[in-house]
Amino acid sequence: MSETTRWIDLEGAVNARDLGGLPTSDGGRTRRGQIFRADNLQGLTAADVALLVGELNLRHVVDLRSNAEVSLEGPGPLTRVPEVRHHHLTLFAEGGRHTDVEADTIDGDRVLPWAERVVDEELRVTGFYFGYLRDRPDSVVAALRAMALSDGASLVHCAAGKDRTGVLSALALELAGVTREAIVEDYVATGERLELILKRLRGSGTYRDDLDSRPADDHLPRARYIEQFLGVLDDRFGGPLGWLSRNGWTDEDTAAMRARLRG
Repeated sequence: MSETTRWIDLEGAVNARDLGGLPTSDGGRTRRGQIFRADNLQGLTAADVALLVGELNLRHVVDLRSNAEVSLEGPGPLTRVPEVRHHHLTLFAEGGRHTDVEADTIDGDRVLPWAERVVDEELRVTGFYFGYLRDRPDSVVAALRAMALSDGASLVHCAAGKDRTGVLSALALELAGVTREAIVEDYVATGERLELILKRLRGSGTYRDDLDSRPADDHLPRARYIEQFLGVLDDRFGGPLGWLSRNGWTDEDTAAMRARLRG
């Protein structure tokens, strides 16, 4: 990772980047090297682990994948690194035969982030995003708290690093005072790597069939999706902080996130 880009070049992940370097509403910028976001970390190489843990001081991984995804895909090589603490916090309301840690198959309608079929794509995507907040407010709050821990860098990820990770990243950036324009730009930046992301996911039987059932363009993160999501939180709760405060988030939590990303 250089000073001119927020992307982190890894051999075993294609959508990793720093939440640092983004403009804030008071004219500042978020700190680099504090919070990273990424796609699935299952394929990280020894060199990737050395970069993340040794050079970038990674100490916390926030895994937003469902229990079934972790069971079928595996926990990833960073779980074998003693310096790194893992926070597995699914954003799905999981239940039933195939959604626990013993799952042998995926119940796509419940545990995959792209499985629901709704005619209007914006409603489909934002519906999932509000589903995270409706079904697992505990995981949303706990994930943000883990991202704000100060003993080393943290990384939040899911499968593609797009939807679940995009929502948590947007909330963290909002708490840090990043401009809405920059939050939207960070969200859509995943589109630059979409072809690589989908190629990677299609290499896994966990995701392949469902991905192949829809055109690749359906997976593109569009600005209006995250704008709609944040706009509804503004209208209904006075902003993301209003929703978080109703679900146990405190002033101390906000201070911790701001200290993490702003210094």
